[in-house]
Parts: sequence; structure tokens; C-alpha cells
Amino acid sequence: MTSQIKRVSALAAVLMILAAVCCVNISAAEATPFYATWEEAKPVYFPDSTSTNMNEVAYAIDKVIEAGHHNLENGFTDEAYQCAQQGYYGYYEVCGFERRTMAEISGARKNEVEFIYRDLRKAVKNNSLADYDDASTRLRTDLYQDALLLSDVTPAFVEKYTSDKEFASYYTRITGNDQAKLEQMAGVQRTNAAGSAASSFVQAFIILLREGLEAILVIGGIVAYLIKSGNKKQVRSVYIGSLFAIALSFVAAWALGVIKNANAAAGANQEIIEGVTALLAVAVLFYVSNWMLSKSETEVWQNYLNKQVESSVSKGSMFALGFTAFLAVFREGAEVILFYQPIISDAQKGEGVGYVWLGVLAAVVVLVIVYIAIRYFSVKLPLKPFFIATSILMAVMSIAFLGSGIKELIEGGALDNVNIYIPGLTPLIEKIPTNDVLDIFGIYPHTETIVPQFILLVVYIILFIVQIRRSQKLKRELREQQAKAALEQESPETVNQAVNQPESIK
Repeated sequence: MTSQIKRVSALAAVLMILAAVCCVNISAAEATPFYATWEEAKPVYFPDSTSTNMNEVAYAIDKVIEAGHHNLENGFTDEAYQCAQQGYYGYYEVCGFERRTMAEISGARKNEVEFIYRDLRKAVKNNSLADYDDASTRLRTDLYQDALLLSDVTPAFVEKYTSDKEFASYYTRITGNDQAKLEQMAGVQRTNAAGSAASSFVQAFIILLREGLEAILVIGGIVAYLIKSGNKKQVRSVYIGSLFAIALSFVAAWALGVIKNANAAAGANQEIIEGVTALLAVAVLFYVSNWMLSKSETEVWQNYLNKQVESSVSKGSMFALGFTAFLAVFREGAEVILFYQPIISDAQKGEGVGYVWLGVLAAVVVLVIVYIAIRYFSVKLPLKPFFIATSILMAVMSIAFLGSGIKELIEGGALDNVNIYIPGLTPLIEKIPTNDVLDIFGIYPHTETIVPQFILLVVYIILFIVQIRRSQKLKRELREQQAKAALEQESPETVNQAVNQPESIK
């Protein structure tokens, strides 16, 4: 009995010692460190590089994502989330990778990468290492493939391939390039590097055209509407709102630049600001669209004008139109300015900034042509079709702003805790293709954006039906009032004329 007690006691002692050792090991474990920004990583990984090379940036991002894997695996979820966050705000967004992907590959590709970063953050939130690894594999694939399109292969990058065997293994699997191929590519310098004439022109042109097109569609539609409705004097409020938005965009860009220099993660605030601005624009466009549709009947519109001073729109509606123009411009204005700062910097290192301004001028010319087409050709439409078409344009733009606004909130991490999955529907949504045309209209293969847009579309359809019926009812009431007035004057001819007014008059 005594010997059994001794054996049990000895076993207990051993277990206590093992537990103590485990506790010491756990308490001694530390989070895997990482470089939070490209500026910190570049001198360590590529000290001899004289410019920002996207292949090298992709390698540095890779190391951040790898650190995130180890941190999540070892229970350091806060550090893992910082890795997922800084891989975007400290690298992809600030070093020109995002900007050049949008300008030289496609905006759809940029959005795809941004959504993968969202998946990384959500995987950490859900404490799912499997989801994190799946997202990191997709991210690495896109980054390394895009980097080869954007930058030359440097000897320093080839050296990393040679010395980092784990990296070399999956890099070859992703891109199909082995060491011999990389060495061959490193010996050929391409002519479309950052700072070259073609690169500077293309980036400046594409960025302004993409971001300015939505604003021009909104402003052109509003201006054409005011002129068509006999309120040309009120066009000034739209231009004032647009100019004020441009001025405020410079101020916002400066403020965001200062914040980003102090804290790279503050880039999330920019995305959230853009998202909130877009959603506010949705609300205003929603009002403007329905307001325009309600005046689509000729008789209703004329009756409305008779109640206004000098045939002008009401103060509330005038403010809404000017505010809509302001939001349309300001929504992307600050981001465009922030994008142009590194473009000019790159161009100064290359062949000069003249090609940047040439790209800006070319984009402005295209946007002016689009504006003129809306402004001068649309007003030739008959009154009712014009009002309905303009109302539909505002509705379409509000649906586009809703999708892009939610996307900005997703990029800012504001919706990381939101998980929407609809059996049978989400898999279909995820099959929606990604391209620049759908991107302009805010269509993305994600349930979080598509479902709200579909709901808004249904609301628009219902309101359009209601507004059309209401307008027809008001038209009948106006005819009855005219007939009654004519009856009081005891004029049978006028009564018959009012009651039998042709339906073709719209």
C-alpha cells in the first residue's frame, strides 16, 4: 500500500514538473515580429535598392503575412490582425502597388486584392487558421503575378529566391518561374518601369478618368435637368458645389497625408470616410431621383413651376442638387490627389512630370466630352422621357455608390465582423465576373454589396410605380380643376376642351 502511494506521489510529481515546464514555455512564447511598413522593411530586405520595385514589395508583404500565420497559430490574434491590416495599409496602399495595379492592370484586380485582405482580417477575427492560409495563398498568387507585370525583376529579388528555399518553392508554383528564368528576366530591363513616360501618362490618365466618370455622369445629369426644366440660373449652385468639393479634397488629402505619415494604419480612416460619403450620396441621390420622377408629367411640372418664384426650383431641392454635385466630386477627390502625389514623385525620378500632366489633360478632355454629350444631347429629348431618363440615371448612380461605399467600409475594416452567407445565392453572386465596367457601377462578386443593392433596386421599382400612378392621379385632378373652372365661367367649349385634352400631350 505504501509503495503504491509512493508510486502515485512520484507520478504526480512528474506531472507537476511537466505542467510547470509547459507553463514556462507558454509564458516564454512571444509573438512573431514583423515590419509594419515598407519603409521599415526595405532597408532590411533590399538595402541596395534605389527605387520601389513591386516584386520586392510583394516579398516583404509575404513576410508580414507569414508572421500573421505564426501569430494566429500561437494564439496571438491581436498581432495576427495587425499583420493582416499592415500588409495593406503599410505596404500595398502606400508604396504604389494599389495605384499602379489600378492604372496598369485593372481596377477590378485592385478590388480583388483588397477583398482578399478583408478575408485575411475576417479569418483572424474568426480565429480560423485554415481560412487565413487560404486567403494568404490567394493574396500571394495575385501579388506575385501582378508584380511581374508592374516591375522588372531585380538581382536582389533573385538573391532572395536563391537564399529563401521555402519562398522559392511556392513562388515557382505560383508563377511558373524558376531561378534560371528569373535570372534571365533580371538581365532584361523593360521600358514601362515606374517613372517612364508611358507609365506616368497611363497612370495619370486612367486614375482621373475612372474616378471622375461617376462624378461627371451625376453633374451632367443634374445640369441638363436644370436647363431642360427652365432653371438655368440654378446651374451655378451645382458648379459651386463641385468647385467647393475640389478645394475641400485638397484639404482632406493634406490632412490624410499627415495622418498616414504618422500612422500607416490610419489609412483605414480614409476608406471609412470615403464609404460614409458614398452612402450619404446614396441618400441624396435617392431623394433627387424620386423628386425628378415626380415631375415627369408635363402638366404636373407646369403646375409645379407656377407655384415657384421665377420658375426656380425650391430652396430645399436646389440645395439637394448642389449637395449631390459636391458629394459626387468629394467622394473620390481626396483619394485622386493622394494617388497623384507618388505618380509625380515617380515621374521626377524618370522622364519628368510633363507626361503626368499630359495624362491629366487627356482624361479631362474625355470627361468634358462625356459631360457635353449629356448636357447638350439629352436636353433634346421630349420633357417626359428626359425626366424619366435623368431620374433613372440618378437611381443607377445611387446603386453604384451604395456598392462602392460598402466596399470602402469593407476595406476600412468597419465590416470585418459582418458575415453574410445566403445558401444557394451567395455561390451565384461569387460567380459574377470582375471587370472595370462593373466596377464603375459598383458591382462586386460579394454578398455584402450585392444584397443591399438588390434591396435598393426593389425599393426604386416600387417607388417608380407609385410615383407614376401619383403623377397620373395629379394630372387627372388638374384636368378636373380646369374643367370645374371652365364650368364656373359657363363656357361649354372650354369645358369640352379641358376634359377631352389629348393623352399624347406629355
